[in-house]
Amino acid sequence: MLTKPRPRPARSRQPHSLRQEYEEFILQRIEDFKNEMSRDRLLALADEAVQELETDAAEQLILTEVLVLEHVDRLIMRRLRLPVYKRWRDRHVKLRQAQLDPTHWGLASDTPLASLAGRLDENDQALVLGAGAVAAALFLAAQDANVLLLDDDLATIEAAEARAGTEAVAARFQALVVSLGGWFPEATPALVVMDATTMAELTEPVRVRIVDMLKECTPAGGIHCILPAEHGRDVIPLAPEALHAFYADWIVERARRSGSRARWFFATKP
Repeated sequence: MLTKPRPRPARSRQPHSLRQEYEEFILQRIEDFKNEMSRDRLLALADEAVQELETDAAEQLILTEVLVLEHVDRLIMRRLRLPVYKRWRDRHVKLRQAQLDPTHWGLASDTPLASLAGRLDENDQALVLGAGAVAAALFLAAQDANVLLLDDDLATIEAAEARAGTEAVAARFQALVVSLGGWFPEATPALVVMDATTMAELTEPVRVRIVDMLKECTPAGGIHCILPAEHGRDVIPLAPEALHAFYADWIVERARRSGSRARWFFATKP
């Protein structure tokens, strides 16, 4: 007979400092800008940096590659009109406060995700599966969790990455296009979040294979959380309860029902 596991101790990870988050934000915006530029435009920007360095130098400088690259970054910051630290900090503190509310992401106010994120340690990973769980993935990243989002749709992944950048959580967020039921990246997630609608789109053998694979790579004490189906998608939803049978050997905790509406449940690996 399974017994209820002891609660994990409070997480040991420390949130990033605001200065560190600002530097990560600036670097991410600069890299995104470079990735969108053609090689010719990048070379033209490098030429502009060299000309400015030669013109502005009060004394003769040896223009090393590092010096030119640093000035290219400064040019990009000017073109993007990226905020100085103080202005960014004032806006960011308000944004981060809003992000801690699940409703900011369109999630139910009683979602268990905040509580589950609080059980993660600094080096733990949260793996999120499915397009309908993008909001959950971003919310976990805003909770300082290291998040890996997987889906088989490129547009979904690109949209998730774009919002992660806009919400300044990209430093803790990674998204990959995978073949569901086929190749998965190597991972040992302490938390797995699954979208019930994505699971409903899969054939039964593929669904079994995915859940078994995720259960196997999850360490003892790890948790799987199955979220309710998202409204408005043209797929007959798979109620989270339909996945209960996969976790007969785990400790399951269910949400209370609201009328006839199916809710989340999560299961802890003994």
